[in-house]
Order: sequence, then structure tokens, then C-alpha cells
Amino acid sequence: MSSTVKNITVHYNPINEANTFTKGDIVSGHIALELAKECHVESLSIKFKGKAEVMWTERHGQTTVVYHSKDKYFSIKQFFIRKEEGQGKWAPREYVLIGLLILCIRDMPSSFHGSAGKIVYSLEARLSRSMRIDSKDTTKITFVSKPDLSSIPGLMTPQHDSKDKKMKFFTSGTVGMDVSLEKMGYQQGEGIKVIALIQNDSSRDIKPKYCVYKKHSFFANKKRRLHTKDLFKEVGQPIPPSTHQRVTQVLTIPADLEPSILNCSIIKAEYRLRVYLDVKYASDPEIKFPIVILPASEVPAMDQPPAYAGFGYEASWNPNQPIWGAAAQAPVASQPAEPPPPYGQYGLYPTMMKGYPGTTVDLISNQNASLYYCMCDVFLVQCLITVPHCST
Repeated sequence: MSSTVKNITVHYNPINEANTFTKGDIVSGHIALELAKECHVESLSIKFKGKAEVMWTERHGQTTVVYHSKDKYFSIKQFFIRKEEGQGKWAPREYVLIGLLILCIRDMPSSFHGSAGKIVYSLEARLSRSMRIDSKDTTKITFVSKPDLSSIPGLMTPQHDSKDKKMKFFTSGTVGMDVSLEKMGYQQGEGIKVIALIQNDSSRDIKPKYCVYKKHSFFANKKRRLHTKDLFKEVGQPIPPSTHQRVTQVLTIPADLEPSILNCSIIKAEYRLRVYLDVKYASDPEIKFPIVILPASEVPAMDQPPAYAGFGYEASWNPNQPIWGAAAQAPVASQPAEPPPPYGQYGLYPTMMKGYPGTTVDLISNQNASLYYCMCDVFLVQCLITVPHCST
């Protein structure tokens, strides 16, 4: 950070204990700016973006091949001071700038970090000055997808499979299992109930074992990179020789296990349940079931400060009112596929920046409209107010 711009940080307000956002939630926050000297600001902007990206390398003889792909979901950049409007003087002090409300309408893949790829949602604040390196700060937002359950075939359908194996070498006879699951989709923290009919017609004890593992697939340039990892295991009681038993095992899914990602074109995050019989001195017969991990249905909400009425299009200043409010009754664009109405029709030309006595921020009244339509994504961006914070 330069000697003039001591600090610039972008903050958002958590809305629940898990610190996550999902479809229909509002992201509110602010930029904190601290200037050590008088500053000529050329432009000030904030960007909200989301993207998926994969990259890995493979060695083929003496050649290293790089596989890379990117899927950009949205990128919204809001200028509060544009280059052609800038060059105003800002006094040395601390500022709290820009109330930001962004309403996400479309569902997108959940945030993700894997061995060869990631899905990231972030807010970036950027301050530009002439002949100087830009000052910026970025913070990531954890987005959790709300999947359309009807779009996943067999999600609530029971699963069933069976396996028989004839023993050889050091073990004689046969073993077999008939395994059933109640469904394919499970929420975080839920238990997977496994019912197995096990036939041990061999000469040794066998143990039923259970393993849930993750399967990450990354796609680029018509190639796939696969990464698997065992997550947790359970071991059942031994089944004696010449015995048939019906066993039930419940495997509890960790509450913090990442949900499945099935709605991204370049990244798939999947889960499998492997049920197998541990037989000494022989290969283990196994059955694999696909498992879809769904986000918990409800996340406890945090108390929110009072909201600006109707997003506060007039953005009037009230010194006793909290700066940031997540509006519970936020108006939602009901028909995002249609173009927005003429902004002049409703007078939607909010003042993007307001100055107050004793400040040097009364520079610009930006006439950018407050509704943004971005392809299939719709975000309602409302810039509330610019408030100087007195420094000591």
C-alpha cells in the first residue's frame, strides 16, 4: 500500500452463522478507505464477480502440456468515480464508503476449491490515481447453491445392488451381499442407512466395511483430470463362516461436508459410497453407490440491522440509522428475462455519492441507473450513501 493510501478494504455483512450466501440472498457491505495525505482520485470502483477455473499440467515425454478452462458466470463493475469525472481532492482522513446491495436471482454452482480447479465469488474494491499503481482489496464470498431437486434424476429413489464372489486359493466357498439404500440424496449432517443381506458360505470370517469417498472431475481441452479421496469409513461386526445375516449400518455425513456440484460444466464434485466385504487372502467384493450431498435445509440467520425502506432510492442521510441493512422485503425483479423499463420513467437516478459538511467528497453525482441485467443473471445494485468516518 502506498504512503498516501494507507488502507483500502472491502467488507461484507454475514447473514447467517455459517457465513454463506445462496440464491435470493442480499450481499451488503462497504469500503473502508484511509488516506494519509491529500489524494487526487481518478476513479473508484467495486466489482462483484463469479467464475469457475481449472488448470493442470501433464508431462508427455519432454513436453509439458497445460490444460486450462474458465467459465465466467458474471462480472459487475460499479464505478462511483469514473476516470473522466475524477481528479477531485480527498482530504487525509478515514472514510466509510459505498453501501452496496446485490440481489442474486439465478442459482449458480457452490464455492469450491480443489486440486485442479476452483469456483470463486468475490468483491473487489479498486482506487485509481494518475501515474500511480492502483490500490485494491479483494474478499471472497462463500456461495452455496440451491439445487433444483427435480432436475436430479433418482434423487429420492431407493438404490439396490448385489454381488457374489467365489473364493479361490487360501479361502474356499462363496460370499455374497445384497445391499439397499433408502435414497441417493442426503443433506449435510444426515445419516446414510445401509441395509445389507450378507451370505458367508466361505471358510473364513468376513467383515462388512463401508467407505464414503469424494470424486472430483476437472474438464479442459476435451480431457478430464480425476481426483478421489476417502473421507470416512465404518467397519461392521464379523460374519462367521456358513452364516447368513441381515446387518444395518448408519453412516453420519459430516455437517461441514461440501455439497455435491453437478451444475458446473468444467468441475464436478461427486460422492460415492463403497460397501465391500473384507476377506482375508482374497480380493474384496464391493458395490458402489452414487451419493448426492445437499446443503442443510436451514441455516440459522443472524440478527440484521434495520433496512432502508424499499432499498432507499432517495438515499436520505440519517445519522442515527445503521449504514448497512439487508432488506428483508427487497423488491425482486419478477421477470429477469425481459429488458428493464426506461429508468427515467420511475426516476431511478440515485445519487451515487453524497458529501457532507466538513468533507471533500461532495464531488460527483453519478447518474448510473441502479438496475443491472446481465445475460441470465440479474443483480439489483443499489448504492446507498457515502459517509465520512471522523478520524482521531
